[in-house]
Amino acid sequence: MCGIAGIMQFDGAPAPLPLLREMTECLVHRGPDADGYWTAGPVGFGHRRLSIIDVGSSAQPMSTPDGRLSICFNGEILNYQSLREDLAYPFHTGGDTETLLAAHRIHGLGATERLAGQFAYALHDAASGELLLVRDRMGILPLYFHIDGTRIAFASEIKALLPAVRGGAEIDTASLDDFLALRSVPAPHTLFAGVQKLPAGHRLRVTAAGGVRMERYWSIPAGTRSNVDHAEAVDEVATALERAVQSALVSDVPLGAYLSGGVDSSLIVAIMSKLRGGAPVETFAAGFGDPRFNELPYARAVSEQFGTRHHEVVLAPSDFADLWPKLTWHRDAPVSEPSDFAVYRLAELARQHVKVVLSGEGSDELFGGYSKYRMAPMLALAGRVPAALRVPVVNAVQRRLPPSVARARIALRTLSGITEEDRIRTWFAPFTGAERRELVGRWEPHPRETRRHDGDLIRRMLAEDCASWLPDNLLERGDRMSMAASLELRPPFLDQHLVELAFGLPSSVKVRRGVTKWIVKQVARRYLPDSIVDRRKVGFRVPMDDWFRGGLQDMAWDLLTGRDSLAATLMDRAAVLRLLERHRSGIANEEARIWPLLSLEVWHRTFFRDPVPAAESTGRPS
Repeated sequence: MCGIAGIMQFDGAPAPLPLLREMTECLVHRGPDADGYWTAGPVGFGHRRLSIIDVGSSAQPMSTPDGRLSICFNGEILNYQSLREDLAYPFHTGGDTETLLAAHRIHGLGATERLAGQFAYALHDAASGELLLVRDRMGILPLYFHIDGTRIAFASEIKALLPAVRGGAEIDTASLDDFLALRSVPAPHTLFAGVQKLPAGHRLRVTAAGGVRMERYWSIPAGTRSNVDHAEAVDEVATALERAVQSALVSDVPLGAYLSGGVDSSLIVAIMSKLRGGAPVETFAAGFGDPRFNELPYARAVSEQFGTRHHEVVLAPSDFADLWPKLTWHRDAPVSEPSDFAVYRLAELARQHVKVVLSGEGSDELFGGYSKYRMAPMLALAGRVPAALRVPVVNAVQRRLPPSVARARIALRTLSGITEEDRIRTWFAPFTGAERRELVGRWEPHPRETRRHDGDLIRRMLAEDCASWLPDNLLERGDRMSMAASLELRPPFLDQHLVELAFGLPSSVKVRRGVTKWIVKQVARRYLPDSIVDRRKVGFRVPMDDWFRGGLQDMAWDLLTGRDSLAATLMDRAAVLRLLERHRSGIANEEARIWPLLSLEVWHRTFFRDPVPAAESTGRPS
């Protein structure tokens, strides 16, 4: 993977190379191996390269021999070798960048639909003057842009766009509600005013005069198959997943895998071991020194079963205080999950041994891995009870629950949503709609896009999670935290064929007799013991409830209660104080709400008050 940046002037003025260099240098961590620049009149591209395929060649930006098309590309086209066989083109390199360029030269816009992999790229056509920005189907890789009256600027990360924002960056107060609802801001918005995120599965077409048209080129296919034989469905998923892992192994540099000991990462490692013919896989795991959330013994068990070369890192509260500004700078946003720190430490560890890692990301959102999917019947039933009766009762009950039953509180909060969409989204929401209005009600939020998903409620829940929670939070986290360590991350579960297969299967093979992710677990049983397949899902859990009463308590209070804090200037400070006091006293476990407020404060200080110098935040850690 790499970092890309670019500018196109609408007034015909030459693209300013000093500005282009300043933008591109913000992305050194994404591409420490090489840099490159290309300008042609009003258009300019900058590129930072992390060499993965065709390491000794394929420098970017790259142009066709006739100079008509020029490309600046981030990602991996995993089927590039088969694509090349059908392209009558005078190739000069052996890599996927030139394959992508050739595909556009021959197939035009239709080239994108032929791609398999993860990608974000810019393509300029000198004949038409059009600039094309493209982001992959599931949003694995990021792409941002800023448009004013005289130009468009784009980049892999927001920080690289900020030098091009005239007058300096400002907070998009309309996005505060989304952040407090979702722990991230859904595309096309960001927390920076005027900076937009290209949605997954979309392309942006920009004319030389500044005309802009956004187009969706892919979406989750409609409809599910009926009368599916469960055994045949398990075989189909097993075959598709093995092919996806095989495709993800395309590389000219060493690869490894994250291994939490959960079913998804363990299954990826098992298939990798099979495909590599027994050659040891490099695996990486993180722990937190808390027996409640310690998955390291499970990861070790899987490592021993498949003979991997296993590596571990353990995080402490001091890691959070020390790394928070740096990782916020890399994330370009509030660090949405405590587990972001674990993912970064994992990436930092992995980069000492490999250049690419595979992960199990996406399985939960495709096959129903969260507890909320088991609640679908209850959510449907809740919708039949008038909100005026349901919401006050649910809120009163959840306030009386003790801190020890956090999952029950989450479930009840979910039932308090006014609409079906609210109930689907509230599972991950730190704050309900009423709580958000109390905190940031004076700021008018962006109109929320209403997405119409087909199928039963579980399918609609999965589609909604794939539309926002996955690309805007989990995949964004995976990209930023791995790229902070100059490491490429690949999620085989998000292979296009596997995604389309998953949404074509009925919900009955995903959540079956109360078992979440049933079909994936059936595939996993072919490789893994029941003790791994059937154990309770933990995920990257961090003991923040204790840490916010211990090692991080002073930090939280100091940052959130100051008179000049974001909580005091843009929010209801009294409401924030009440929340902190409830947690400190032990009346309630408010870690899920303290975290986003604290992360928002650190983000504000990092980008608007005490910017982290680029020299301290870029480059691969030693």
